[in-house]
Amino acid sequence: MRSPASSIVFKVSRREPELIAPAKPTPHELKPLSDIDDQEGFRAHLPVIQIYRHHSAMQGKDPVKVIREAIGKALVFYYPFAGRLREGPNRKLTVECTGEGVLFIEADADFELEHSGNVLQPPFHFLDEFLFDVPGSSGIINCPLLLIQVTRLKCGGFVFALRFNHTMTDGSGLVQFMTSIGELARGELSPRILPVWERQVLSARNPPRTTCIHREYDDFTTAIPFPLDDLVDQAFFFGPNEIAILRSYVPPHLRHCTTMEIVTACLWKCRTIALQSKPMLEMRILIANNTRKKFSPDLIPKGYYGNGFMISTAVATAGELVKNSIGYALELIRKTKAEMTREYVQSAADTLVIKGRPCFPVEGSYGISDLRNLGFREVDFGWGKAIYGGVAKAIPILVSYYVAYENEKGENGFVLLACLPAQVMERFAEELQNLLQGAKPFSDGDRLSPIVKSAL
Repeated sequence: MRSPASSIVFKVSRREPELIAPAKPTPHELKPLSDIDDQEGFRAHLPVIQIYRHHSAMQGKDPVKVIREAIGKALVFYYPFAGRLREGPNRKLTVECTGEGVLFIEADADFELEHSGNVLQPPFHFLDEFLFDVPGSSGIINCPLLLIQVTRLKCGGFVFALRFNHTMTDGSGLVQFMTSIGELARGELSPRILPVWERQVLSARNPPRTTCIHREYDDFTTAIPFPLDDLVDQAFFFGPNEIAILRSYVPPHLRHCTTMEIVTACLWKCRTIALQSKPMLEMRILIANNTRKKFSPDLIPKGYYGNGFMISTAVATAGELVKNSIGYALELIRKTKAEMTREYVQSAADTLVIKGRPCFPVEGSYGISDLRNLGFREVDFGWGKAIYGGVAKAIPILVSYYVAYENEKGENGFVLLACLPAQVMERFAEELQNLLQGAKPFSDGDRLSPIVKSAL
């Protein structure tokens, strides 16, 4: 395999996939997912990648062996991951805890991390080499719930890549599971935080009733309005300088906005311009809100590893987003986030059941998931913290991720992972660069800023 940007020729050699079962006997039982877990929009597998340097204290230890054994131990506590999903009446998903195990692949790559060029940089164009799609493994029903590949590098570092069934867990839950693997790999007898199932806390009432507005489940077509043979993955770095520039666009009455809110507002506008949508088309920004520790008393118990985030949705027409200042989009985002209450969470679960577990509308929708503070980079299997840790790619067209990242200059910030049709991506990158350079103000309400380039 040749890396076009760095001219590196590399090869990854993989052994046959195997199943890792729990290290001890576990209960054989049925565990229903929550009504948030099993919605249509979560019925997908998502890839995560963790990259680790050589560590002198681990000299002579094999990361494949250490992690393989730790996974078996972790599955004793997280035994539903070793089971398989079954679908019942009304498309309700339940885990049958069969103890069959998770898929595991041992691999070796013939290059060193220091000379890897763009091979191991977001948006990970060579992900397939480090996370092999085992034929027949990527279904939602009756398939393994996790696929893990550990790839040794010549320098003593390694790549830990994982694909997870999103109905089973979210980013927070996955970090909790991977952290448990790391703790067991480092010699602990049990995870520091024990897993909690209790999926009923995010299930519908009986009878279900919609009490809030949920524009994320509007009855619109879910057809993708673009061909899928011309998609481009790209990563954009946001460091302190970029954030400072974007904050200069914030109107005074919104100056207390978060970094996530102002960046999301800017991206929503840039993407809308790039799509060249009809002015009256409704554009939705779907924002993932982690509801752990959000309410008092807690809605979700400590140790819960199911999907514990809810979607806030702001809506505006394409014409409104294009003609108005960034402050307009920012205000909509802040307003919809403020509406996230305990009743909103319950109403969302009820609405999903009432509407038959619908998917999100695709045309005009843009999802943002902020993974910066979930702890992916802190996952330690014994070799220290990860150089990169988090989701490896965006969901084509629909969802972008913010992932904590340190660039080559040593600046700490985050990368935006995006996937769009080639021409749309070109316009999106240009609009974002214009905004960061202040070369072309969007409207009279946006202020100019000095030039700062944003690139990996």
